[in-house]
Amino acid sequence: MTEAAARIKSVQTFGRKKTAIAVAYVTQGKGLIKINGRPWTLVEPEILRYKVFEPVLLLGAQRFSSIDIRIRVKGGGYVSQIYAIRQCIAKAIVAWYQKYVDEATKKEIKEILVQYDKYLLVGDPRRSEPKKFGGRGARARFQKSYR
Repeated sequence: MTEAAARIKSVQTFGRKKTAIAVAYVTQGKGLIKINGRPWTLVEPEILRYKVFEPVLLLGAQRFSSIDIRIRVKGGGYVSQIYAIRQCIAKAIVAWYQKYVDEATKKEIKEILVQYDKYLLVGDPRRSEPKKFGGRGARARFQKSYR
């Protein structure tokens, strides 16, 4: 590893929802947040855009002003991807403050996030139930006929 690469401050975290996985790569910077190479203000669908903004709105933009976050997201549907993105942003800021700032600020950030929504830091364990034989889906059965 070169000396320049060794000095780069960075943290990598992930967020999951159903089958969507988002990976955040955090480095020192000037407050840039990009999702799949596009600015985070262009997230689609527009209605769910504020779900992505939640961690920043809760913690304040000044906490994000000195870091750049690059997010790759794949899998799942668009709603699951939004929830995976918001989780990985929240986990990224907590990891950054733990590694490079101080423990007291990290605890304060974590408390704010968990008080608002615990799924910002903890994965949602619910998954789709697999289909079984004898019916159309996981629980639905074919109609019974006696004739």
